[in-house]
Formats: sequence, structure tokens, C-alpha cells
Amino acid sequence: MTLRNFIEMLGNNPFYILVFFLLVPFTAILAGFFGKGEGHLSPWKYLYSILIYLACIPGVFAIAFSVYLFLFERRSIFDTDLYTQIIPIVSMFVTIFNIRNNVNLDAIPGFNKISGLILVIAATLIFMWLIDRTHIYAFSYIPFYQLILIFIGLLLVIRYGLSSFLGGKNAETRREE
Repeated sequence: MTLRNFIEMLGNNPFYILVFFLLVPFTAILAGFFGKGEGHLSPWKYLYSILIYLACIPGVFAIAFSVYLFLFERRSIFDTDLYTQIIPIVSMFVTIFNIRNNVNLDAIPGFNKISGLILVIAATLIFMWLIDRTHIYAFSYIPFYQLILIFIGLLLVIRYGLSSFLGGKNAETRREE
């Protein structure tokens, strides 16, 4: 099964996608209702952390996948699959909005790692798009799995470069002091 077949299968059978992406924000709403004012405390902040990861990982993937389709494969916006490209993004924003209403996102464990991941993915996609636009290397003519390997390699290089540039682990300990 290829990634294309998997995404087509999800688009053709939307029941599980709809249940998952409705359940995550609904759970965030219920947690906000039952844990009003206690979101920074131990059991609630870990539940919020899990909900953020459950919403953000597919949401970020949907954004990156949509950017890839529009920029590199030059697909029309009218061919957008609502179930695999729009609903994860909407669910991500609704979940984060509901959680943010109850707790400061800085109190959520791991939230800074999600925003760092989004920044690194955006930098990598912009870098790949610039290389494709200047015709240094045409990404649209290589197989998708090779593009994913290049993308992962660039993610690691950019992440290492950013951590070296920003001071790595020493910068985190200086911020805590």
C-alpha cells in the first residue's frame, strides 16, 4: 500500500476520520468543563498534552501535505480532500483554542516541542520550494518516498543547525534560571 492509496482509502471511508477529529476537540471541551481553573494541575495538563499531540500531529501533517500538493505537484485547490486535508487542520485549531481557554499553553508539557517542530517543518518546506523554483533540483519529478527521505534529512540538518545556532541545551538552562 502506498501513501496515495492510504490517503485515498481514508478519503473514501471518512467514518473513522470524522469520529477521531470530532472526539479530540469534544474531549478538550469536556476537560475544560470538568477541570475549569485546574488545567495547570497534574492530571489535567497531561490530558491536555495528549490532546494537543493527537490534534497537532495530524494537523501539521495535513498542512505539510497540502503545501506539498499545491507547491510541488501543482494540484488545484479544487481537488482538496476535505477529510484528509481540511478536517485535521480545523480540529487542530479548535482543540488548541478550547485548551487555551482553560490553561496557559506554556504550562502544557511538550507544547514548545510542537511549535519547534512546526517551525522546522516550515523552514524545510520553504527551503525545498526555493530550490524547486530556482530549478536547482526538480522535486516534482522524483518518487514520493525519495522526497520524504530528502525531507527527513533536511529536517535533521535544519534542526541541528538551529539548535547549534540558538545555543542548544545551554540556552534552555539559561532560560530556566
